Amino acid sequence: MPGHGEKLTRHQEAAIAALLAQPTLRKAAVACGIAEKTLRRWLDIGAFAEAYRLARRRAFDQAVGELQRHALRAVRTLARNLKAAKASDQNRAADLILSHARDYAELDDLAKRIEAIEALLRQPEQAKEPPAIATEDDQL
Repeated sequence: MPGHGEKLTRHQEAAIAALLAQPTLRKAAVACGIAEKTLRRWLDIGAFAEAYRLARRRAFDQAVGELQRHALRAVRTLARNLKAAKASDQNRAADLILSHARDYAELDDLAKRIEAIEALLRQPEQAKEPPAIATEDDQL
């Protein structure tokens, strides 16, 4: 196994590609021509596991990008369905639009809250101290 900062072997890169393409670990091992036991051992090694995690993240990001490219058309389709002949289709479209709008609003709110917390964490230590609590003696 490569040391810190070294590249993976060609077999390990092939194994990561197989893990992304195959539905099971066993099929991934067969697809790249290694023993399943070897693949399981590699997954326990930090550099390989991290490379696999990054590859999965890249694949997921590409899928999300594809979803985003179709989002406007999907919304327009839902909007058209608000005028559908059947009331049940109209209700379903309205429900989906409202549900997705609510989900976005909640995610946006959470993102803003996280940004505020992160900003507080970046402040110098002295600014993080809670304000002093006034006692009866302070008011005399």
